[in-house]
Parts: sequence; structure tokens; C-alpha cells
Amino acid sequence: MSSEKIEICPVCQVQIKNDREVIFSTGKPGDRTKLWARVCQYVADKREGCINQDADKIGMIKQTDGYKAIKFEQHE
Repeated sequence: MSSEKIEICPVCQVQIKNDREVIFSTGKPGDRTKLWARVCQYVADKREGCINQDADKIGMIKQTDGYKAIKFEQHE
């Protein structure tokens, strides 16, 4: 029997394993800080139920936690 605890956020469906490791739908696993920087800060006020709201668990957000801005150029 596994002793892992897995929570699934009802808002974004991401999995949080053992209260720390975040399993995104694609890409490498991350942490709660990366989840907050990429998702939660944009949806938490708009939809109830986000499970990543505890500032002590989120920690300090670094510049590398969010997505890099992408500049699209349209060619004619």
C-alpha cells in the first residue's frame, strides 16, 4: 500500500503529491510556487476551490517560476 497523499485541485485538475510535488498535465513536475506563478494567481479569485492558497506552502516566487513572455510576429 502506498503512503503517498495525492490531492486534485477542483479548479485546474492538477495533482499535488505529498503536499509538495505538483504533477502538471504536461512537462516536468514542479512545486506549489511554480503552480501559483503559472496558474493559481490567475484563477483563484475567479473560481472557488483552488487548493493552492497557503502562502507558507507556496513560498517566494522566483522569476523562473512563471512562463517566459512569448512575442508573436505576424508575417504578411
